[in-house]
This record gives sequence, structure tokens and C-alpha cells, in this order.
Amino acid sequence: MNTWRVVDADGQVFGRLATEIATVLMGKHTPRYTPHILVGEGVIVVNAGKVKLTGNKGETREYTYWTGYTGGLRTVKLGDYRAEAPEELIRLAVRRMLPKNRIGAAMLRRLKVYSGAEHPHVAQKPAAWSGNS
Repeated sequence: MNTWRVVDADGQVFGRLATEIATVLMGKHTPRYTPHILVGEGVIVVNAGKVKLTGNKGETREYTYWTGYTGGLRTVKLGDYRAEAPEELIRLAVRRMLPKNRIGAAMLRRLKVYSGAEHPHVAQKPAAWSGNS
């Protein structure tokens, strides 16, 4: 549980990367996986802005959110989201793949996403991520 992994998102496909990150956060890649116990590892994602989108998803896929005010339904295209807030884009995709309860929230707290190549988590001694867990 105290182990951390570093994922370099440069050139990786967005959805497949998010799926692998969610699997590691939940701990499904280990034989000790239990759904009601927090057994996953922490994940540090670097180069989040260089993630690859396949097809024309950047121009066609839209994310919607509601501001809380009357008439406040907003839509943002995936390509614009990647340009403006790539950290939030990866965090949103992974969050939707995790359980929707307190354990899922605890798993998401162990996800650290950075748009550049540097991260401040050297003290955790993260291991390099080698792909399919």
C-alpha cells in the first residue's frame, strides 16, 4: 500500500492509460485484491499534456458539467480540455473508473497528476511503471 509508481503519459493512448491507472489504484493487479479494502498503490502521472487521443475525439467528444446556476449547463470539447487542464482531464477519467464510495475517494487521493516531466514526490521513492502492471 505504501508503494508508488511513476507513469510517463507521453505518447500513450488516453483511455488505455486511464484504465491501467485505475487498475493499479484499486489493486486489481495484485493477488491480494479485495473490493472493500484499500490495497492498491499510489500513482504519479507525469507529462499529462502529451497524452495521445485516437481518431477525431479531440474535436467531437464533449464533456458536460453544470455550474449550479439556472441555464448553467456547459460543454467543453476534449481537445480544449487537454490543452487547458490536462491534469484535470486524466483525474476525471480515472475517477469515473473507480468505485463511487469512500474507498474510491481514498484511491483518488493517491493519484498525483502533473503536466510537466517533474514531480515533487521523490521522498516516496516511486518505481517506474512498466506498462501492463
